[in-house]
Amino acid sequence: MRTGVGLFPTEPVGTMCGYARLAERLGYESVWLGDSQNIWRESSVTLGAIAAGTERVKLGTGVTNAVTRHRSLLASTWATLAEFTGGRACLGIGTGDSSLRTMGLSPLRLGQLEEAITELRALLRGETVTEPTSGAQYHLNYVDEPLQIPIYIAASAPKILELSGRVADGVILLAGTSPDFVAAALDRIEKGARSAGRTLADLDIVLWTPTAIADDPATAHDLVRAHVSRVVIRPLPAEISPSLQSAVDHIRETYNYYEHMDTRADHAGLVPDELVDLFALAGTTDDCLKRLRALEGLKIDEVAIVPFVPHGTSRTRTIEQFADLAVRRATS
Repeated sequence: MRTGVGLFPTEPVGTMCGYARLAERLGYESVWLGDSQNIWRESSVTLGAIAAGTERVKLGTGVTNAVTRHRSLLASTWATLAEFTGGRACLGIGTGDSSLRTMGLSPLRLGQLEEAITELRALLRGETVTEPTSGAQYHLNYVDEPLQIPIYIAASAPKILELSGRVADGVILLAGTSPDFVAAALDRIEKGARSAGRTLADLDIVLWTPTAIADDPATAHDLVRAHVSRVVIRPLPAEISPSLQSAVDHIRETYNYYEHMDTRADHAGLVPDELVDLFALAGTTDDCLKRLRALEGLKIDEVAIVPFVPHGTSRTRTIEQFADLAVRRATS
């Protein structure tokens, strides 16, 4: 099971580059960068800076969209990043979330997302596609031979999990850390894969999990509540108890996208501990190690942590702690 780190660019580019270099030194295999232009720093600028300062880690978005990013722009960004990094680039995409919601725009429908992925792959092969508004045909003029850039879909709800299994190269899985929920999500991905003549083994599965490690479990729980609230506002791959469903309904009614993933968000206070235990890695190092071990045997290729720390403090310690924890898991 590989390790990755998901970073929302809430701090200056130089700081984000430092986190990425640290992750590379500690043996992480991937760095995923959030993309939400109204609340975080610009992702493509930050990815370029990270690429210039790293040599080994895979770089991708966690995740972008095909609305605020025109398909020609997405294709050109990733073709350039892949060229510069010698093939370390991967494209993480979804239907659109805070990048759209903060402007009152709606996410893509699943059919539109599939169409966008089809066109992105065509552009990366050097082929021509049609711009839907103008009707003009366009291509990437500098792509001389097909580029093999894996496309990952961020998925949590049942229908997009099945779509991911059918069309994606990999899945950024937002299904929590409960073995039952992860297994249910993998079943949906596998169903989609079978419909395309594939198996689960044909996809790279990245389990994306909010993570906080502290001597005081209550402190760790508080730090991840905002991310947990984000996960549960979408349809879930398995059922939860009626009492937890009531909490989820309240979160969905009050979620504020301008406080997206912010540990201080008002909606974070609506998340009970039971939801945190289902959808995050939070607690002491031993607590988190136990949660990781419970996932062994499931088809997860990478665990990508999203480190949460008190506002205004560095994510360095959490990145270091999880690296140590991953070594303990592998050697015990």
